[in-house]
Amino acid sequence: MALEPYRRLFRLPGVGVLLAVGVLARVPVTAIGMALTLHAVESLDLGYIMAGLLTMASTVGLAVGSPLSGRFVDRYGLRPVLAVTTAAQALFWATAWALPFPVLVGAAAVAGLLGLPVFSVVRQCLAAMVPLEQRRTAFSLDSMFVELSYMTGPALAVFGMITFGSGPTMAVIAIGLTGSGLALLLLNPPIRSAEELAEPGAKVSRRQWLTPGLLALLATVAAATFVLTATELAMVATMEGSKQTAWIGLAVGIWCVYSLTGGFVYGGLSRGFSPLLLIASMALLTVPVGLVSGAWWWLVLALLPSGLLCAPSLSSTVEALTRRVPAGARGEAMGLHGTALLIGAAASAPVAGAIIDAHGAGWAFAVSGLIGVAIVLVALPFSRRPPRPPAETLSGDLSGDALREAPAPG
Repeated sequence: MALEPYRRLFRLPGVGVLLAVGVLARVPVTAIGMALTLHAVESLDLGYIMAGLLTMASTVGLAVGSPLSGRFVDRYGLRPVLAVTTAAQALFWATAWALPFPVLVGAAAVAGLLGLPVFSVVRQCLAAMVPLEQRRTAFSLDSMFVELSYMTGPALAVFGMITFGSGPTMAVIAIGLTGSGLALLLLNPPIRSAEELAEPGAKVSRRQWLTPGLLALLATVAAATFVLTATELAMVATMEGSKQTAWIGLAVGIWCVYSLTGGFVYGGLSRGFSPLLLIASMALLTVPVGLVSGAWWWLVLALLPSGLLCAPSLSSTVEALTRRVPAGARGEAMGLHGTALLIGAAASAPVAGAIIDAHGAGWAFAVSGLIGVAIVLVALPFSRRPPRPPAETLSGDLSGDALREAPAPG
């Protein structure tokens, strides 16, 4: 596969620095859930039910706060939002280790509400800095970096909590989040391109962009993380049931490598595919994985087809969103995208857990995959061509014939 699309991407001013800052800034963000869980279980000795309540409070705060922070970025710019959220994260993580549990739950919800919007900001700024015909490459690479962050952050949180305890580990997270916020403040990447800034500054109404087609896209985003979360849980349960727990870390790592490989290949293609097609394919290829038995490597091998589609599925939804939404509402739309990701993952865990407990891990693969396909089929009729944003001349990935994307221009 040609590397030229990636070379051209890094020739764009500021893109390489933004991606580098983004991947480092996401590491402490991805450590949050694991750090809160282990703090409740290990340091406070409260068990996993209370730990689940704590992480749920943080997740609900994030789900609500993500589109709100994006809307404030659209209205007031990047720096005021980063200043407030950075200060909020520094305060919470510097004191969280000492808070009594009831106060900690409320504080975690507020900290989630004022979460550092690293994920949405990096994607919003990439959309402003990268021409439309290169966004597939940019978002594919960004999706690969997100994968690396999730491979790193939770593992470091586990190591820190077990080795050093809550106080030092949360202090490091506080430093990491504060440093990330300050780095983005200093970098201050553009949230709109020069062409978008030159347009008349009219207020963007939600009715202009929050269409049934966009809601259908967000539903498929949730479907993707629903399938991915259930797959991870079912993989762990399968290997625990066959007494192969020592290989879980390696198996998950190989699965992540599949996603990285798929994202790299997809980002170099001259044309992309509809997120509906990619997500439906990923979900459908997950269905038969539960039929595999025997040594753990057979399970890992069975996950290869669907694993290759993980990063392309998610990056294609971001690309499609930037085509559908005008620049003046891009921050809020990216926030809604983040909320959809959280909703899919949060809904998947109890559903997959109940299926595993009642019928076994194999059924969790099948049912979650079928649910993902069903969501895509429900979303398909709503995936019609949206009104074109003023600065965009190309239709979205879900337009017209929703299972194929037009060739990239240029």
